[in-house]
Amino acid sequence: MNDSPFPLEATAADAQQAIKEEFGFFGDWSERYQYLIDLGRKLPAFPEEWKTEEHRLLGCQSMVWIVPSGDARRLDFAAVSDSAIVSGLIYLALRVYSGRSAQDILATPADYIADIGLAKHLSPTRSNGLAALLAFIRDTAQRAA
Repeated sequence: MNDSPFPLEATAADAQQAIKEEFGFFGDWSERYQYLIDLGRKLPAFPEEWKTEEHRLLGCQSMVWIVPSGDARRLDFAAVSDSAIVSGLIYLALRVYSGRSAQDILATPADYIADIGLAKHLSPTRSNGLAALLAFIRDTAQRAA
């Protein structure tokens, strides 16, 4: 898991602020979707042998696999999807939460979703999948704490 690029910012709050600023550069949603797809391509390589039912995130229409590691001091998440846009959503969630302490994760609501207007622009199935991803990260932090 050491090839993880996360965390990029010092705190989860800094990560959310950076995401808000980056998405603020784009005038319309077609540009924002393209940026999401580009971010998804930056996810670290995900080992094929991890793509099992055990690691599959339920609640997503597309295939998503996520593998947590670490302890209460630092939790890391590796994840991937077969969908380009969903991979971008994963990237944003990992940017905010991966590499943080369980306490930080639990103390940080996913404000970036509303801040960049994502909630309004996701299909219901993608919204459900994103909610499932965030719930998985919180549950993992809860168990670690």
